Amino acid sequence: MSNPREIEAGVRTDLSGDMSYAGYLGLDKLLDAQHPRSNPAHHDELLFIIIHQTTELWFKLIIHELRAAVAHVRDDELEPAFKVLARVKHVQAQLLDQWSVLATLTPSEYSQFRSVLGSASGFQSAQYRTVEFLLGNKDRRMLEMHRPDPRAFAVLEQTLEMPSLYDEFLRNLARRGLPIPAEVLERDVSTPHQSHPGVVEALRLIYTDPHGNWDAYEMCEKLVDLEEQYALWRFRHMKVVERIIGYKTGTGGSSGVSFLRKVIDLRFFPELWEVRTHL
Repeated sequence: MSNPREIEAGVRTDLSGDMSYAGYLGLDKLLDAQHPRSNPAHHDELLFIIIHQTTELWFKLIIHELRAAVAHVRDDELEPAFKVLARVKHVQAQLLDQWSVLATLTPSEYSQFRSVLGSASGFQSAQYRTVEFLLGNKDRRMLEMHRPDPRAFAVLEQTLEMPSLYDEFLRNLARRGLPIPAEVLERDVSTPHQSHPGVVEALRLIYTDPHGNWDAYEMCEKLVDLEEQYALWRFRHMKVVERIIGYKTGTGGSSGVSFLRKVIDLRFFPELWEVRTHL
């Protein structure tokens, strides 16, 4: 039998009165936040809870990073925004991969505890809605379901009224002399951006002269990366739901798979996709 590995002399084992790993991360609260409601607790409900709680933690980081990216672009600092958006893309990859874990939940297993969710649905996530608003998918009607939570409502309302990441980028392009139409720059930013041929033309100028517009060119591609990952996440969401519940109505009252299928092709940055046809 081999000898047990010795603990290095410098490793601290007495942490009384000092900061510990668990204390720094608040693990007492984090690991005590999973409360299955099935009775007796169904084995697979813990998986369902942890997947959604982890998703909310990733959303929290995405919101943190997107707000930083918006501020950088507003200050005409595109290069620092690249690092931020690259990080968001990697977080999105984690979120995409999480669906494969949830997909191990079979229809038979989910049906054993689905009833305890009541009307709870991911559609009600205030953080998910904040991400959508930051990226430009604005819809004032989505505020109402969050009115009972004053803090979430205030954050969402503020995000609804502020320029999205794409709005700020178009303003940046205008400041550097690209022909962004005035009606686009002066629009009501609490509503979704609609594709405009003038924006397509401005983006065409960037793509036909990438070396002369390198930071704007790179920003365009970072935004395309972000939207593509988001579309893949939506598609994977739809397929996992179809795999687990088929075409049942969603717990929040939506049509389920049919509803999710409709939003797969939603565009945050429509001209960035349309310009490709004009090059």
